Amino acid sequence: MIDKKGYRPNVGMIIVNENNKVFLGRRIGQKSWQFPQGGVNEDESLLDAMYRELWEETGLKPEHVKVIAQTDNWLSYDLPKRYRRKNSTPLCIGQKQHWFLIRLLADDTVIDFEQGEKAEFDAFRWVDYWYPIRKVIYFKRHVYRQALEELCVNVGIRSRKQLSPYSHRKKSKYLSQYQRKRRSKN
Repeated sequence: MIDKKGYRPNVGMIIVNENNKVFLGRRIGQKSWQFPQGGVNEDESLLDAMYRELWEETGLKPEHVKVIAQTDNWLSYDLPKRYRRKNSTPLCIGQKQHWFLIRLLADDTVIDFEQGEKAEFDAFRWVDYWYPIRKVIYFKRHVYRQALEELCVNVGIRSRKQLSPYSHRKKSKYLSQYQRKRRSKN
C-alpha cells in the first residue's frame, strides 16, 4: 500500500527493557542494525499493525509488552534512488512511519525471530537509548532521531536538546579552551 505521494505506511517499534536500554536487531545476513518495523496492511489500524509486526519480527505477544507512547505524526524518509524498485507501480519513494514506544514486561528469552514468514533479524542487543542513531543506515537517522526525541520523556530519558552544550564532541574543544586559559594564567 503506497500513498499518493509515494510513501509506504509503516510502524516502527522502540522496545525498552527495565533498564531503559533499547532493543536493536541485526538484519539477517547483514551487518546492519535497526529497530523492528513493518508495513501497515489495508484496513489495519496502526496498533494492530504494530502488534502483528512485533510478533512477526520478534515473537513478542501483547502480553509480553506494554505500549507506553506513540509519535503524534508520521515521520518519513526517502529511499536513496538505488534502493527504489523502479519497476513497481506505484513507485515507492520512501516510508512514512508511526512510532511506538513499548516496555518489555517479559524476560527477553521470549524473543524468537522465527515467528514470521521470513526472519528479519538473526541477533539482538540492548543498547543505550541514543545509540541507534549512530548505528542505523544513514537515510533513516533523522527519523530515528525524531522518534527517540519525541518519545524519550516517557521513559525518563533526557532530551538530547537538554544536554549540556559541552557534551559530546564539543566537550573536548571546551576542555582544550579551558586548559589554554589556565595555562595562560600561570
